[in-house]
Amino acid sequence: RKQASEYSTSSSDDEFEFKPSLTHKAKRALRKRRKLEKETKQLIKQEELKRLHKAQAVQRQLEELEERQRALEISGVELERELRGEADSGTKDETQMLHEWFELVLEKNKLMRYESELLIIAQELELEDHQSRLEQKLREKMAIDGKSK
Repeated sequence: RKQASEYSTSSSDDEFEFKPSLTHKAKRALRKRRKLEKETKQLIKQEELKRLHKAQAVQRQLEELEERQRALEISGVELERELRGEADSGTKDETQMLHEWFELVLEKNKLMRYESELLIIAQELELEDHQSRLEQKLREKMAIDGKSK
């Protein structure tokens, strides 16, 4: 009996020692998981800010582009009037006016291509943002306990 009681006492001591170490390991794993989640959130926020700054830059460039296109349009209309003889052309001859008109057309086409590129970049940023939100939703759903799923 004495041996049996010593044995049961020692085994219960072992269990006591095992449980605190298990909770300690669980706490450490929980802290590590929280730290990883925090770092992930910070990275997501940084990426979001980068996309926001890039989107703002694209928006500014689009606005500047629109102003340049308006100025070109006004110049083109005046030049066309001069070519038709509706406005006073002054000292310019027809070949010089045609040359200017073609340069305006080339510049306008260049601006339109650039606008298309900017719009593609803007669409890409929107898709990246959408992907980020979907990944966040997926992480949230994966974090749910197995029983709740």
